[in-house]
Amino acid sequence: MDYQIKEGPFEPTLESLRQFECPEWFKNAKLGIWSHWGAQSVPMYGDWYARHIYCEGSDQYRYHLRHYGHPSKFGYKDLVQLWKAENFDPESLMDLYVDAGAKYFVAQAMHHDHFFNYASKIHRWNSVNMGPHKDIVGMWEKAAVKRHLPFGITEHLGATFSWYSVNKGCDKEGPYAGVAYDGSDPTYEDLYLPNHEHYDPNKLNKVDPWYTQNPWWHQRWFNVIKEVIDLYQPDLLYSDGPLPFGDNAYEAGLNAVAHLYNTSAANHNGINQAVYNQKDRRKEIYTVGILDIERSQEPDIKPEPWQTDTCVGNWFYDVRAIYKKPGHIIEMLVDIVSKNGNLLLNIPQRPDGTLDDECVYILKELAKWNKVCAEGIYGTHPFRVSGEGYSKVAISGFKEDEVSWTSSDFRFTQKGNILYAFQMRWPENNRAVIKSLMPNEKVKSVRLLGVGEVSFEQPFGTLVVNLPDNKPTEYVNCLAIELG
Repeated sequence: MDYQIKEGPFEPTLESLRQFECPEWFKNAKLGIWSHWGAQSVPMYGDWYARHIYCEGSDQYRYHLRHYGHPSKFGYKDLVQLWKAENFDPESLMDLYVDAGAKYFVAQAMHHDHFFNYASKIHRWNSVNMGPHKDIVGMWEKAAVKRHLPFGITEHLGATFSWYSVNKGCDKEGPYAGVAYDGSDPTYEDLYLPNHEHYDPNKLNKVDPWYTQNPWWHQRWFNVIKEVIDLYQPDLLYSDGPLPFGDNAYEAGLNAVAHLYNTSAANHNGINQAVYNQKDRRKEIYTVGILDIERSQEPDIKPEPWQTDTCVGNWFYDVRAIYKKPGHIIEMLVDIVSKNGNLLLNIPQRPDGTLDDECVYILKELAKWNKVCAEGIYGTHPFRVSGEGYSKVAISGFKEDEVSWTSSDFRFTQKGNILYAFQMRWPENNRAVIKSLMPNEKVKSVRLLGVGEVSFEQPFGTLVVNLPDNKPTEYVNCLAIELG
């Protein structure tokens, strides 16, 4: 294998990469916005579209058949040509994201669909050669850097080789029974991949593609990831899955992460400032960077910084999606930050590059809340405990249900001698009662963010704060408690 990486402080070994130290920018950032956007947004019919149109009987197969035609005639190779991004305005979007509180921005370089959002020299199926004829990643980078936001890139390529094998099949019944999908056409093998051996018509709905053991694909993956690192020198690189390519086959992944860190170190006086995200929860693996947890989180404070990635609706734009409400997103952010985590939030874009009114509303509501409560979020670190009260988020797979918080539920952060107490629900009697302080933690003053100083008492260690009749924000409110 030919893994050529930049020389620097890191070697492509687990032992060396576990010396990674989280840069301060990531610890302090807390909220990132993600553009999980690409050609799969064209039908506006949700995630994994490039796979499911080749899965006979799926919702997306039926939609594709009736809207575009059978995938033997009109497949994903044709759909990518319809992506135009004609109204894509990264400057205006980035202003919305910054106002909403984003302290870093992340763009998708490629999804499992094997269509790249940048000017690749090693893969012709990209957004500069066809479709939008735009360097989507480069345009995002320019807008982020202009606003001094750390810029990240997500790659979803590791799973592609086996994930995409369904395009080698055919319908089992109906008017196109036995007619091969266009993925079997050798003319388009560079998009659809030489992965016939992975196709199993009996396992279309069972895919575990993260551990593909194919040396050619390992080299190909590394070459692509090295290309995006060299082109954009990102502050963050996210892999959608474990460190490629799983048990006893980490060589490609280790080399890519070492190249990322050494590239960053070369630009920062020998000290790495980049972050690598992946989803393997084993400590010997995740400590080569930052653990990412998709649509879930940690149950309590984790010593190392970590990240939740989620979306207000579906990953790619979906006309069927039900969006999270602004209050739900804010509650998630507060809960995650109290446990030493960051929230990376995808705002789905329509195929033309714009946001719908609901997404704009969510961002503007976040901006209003951010003006009141930002002090208790950014640049903070966990308190001795993450919070108090009996209500908790459910830690179960991709479950993200709203929590039935009560006025007894608080989440804590800290900055210096200021303890920030986020009251998850406003008390009907306008009295906040906090029981988590130790006997030696004497309160000198209390401010309600957005209002100013409020009166309090601390009998027998319990802090009782008198709140005004009017809430400064209709969402989660925050007390800044000065400890003596």
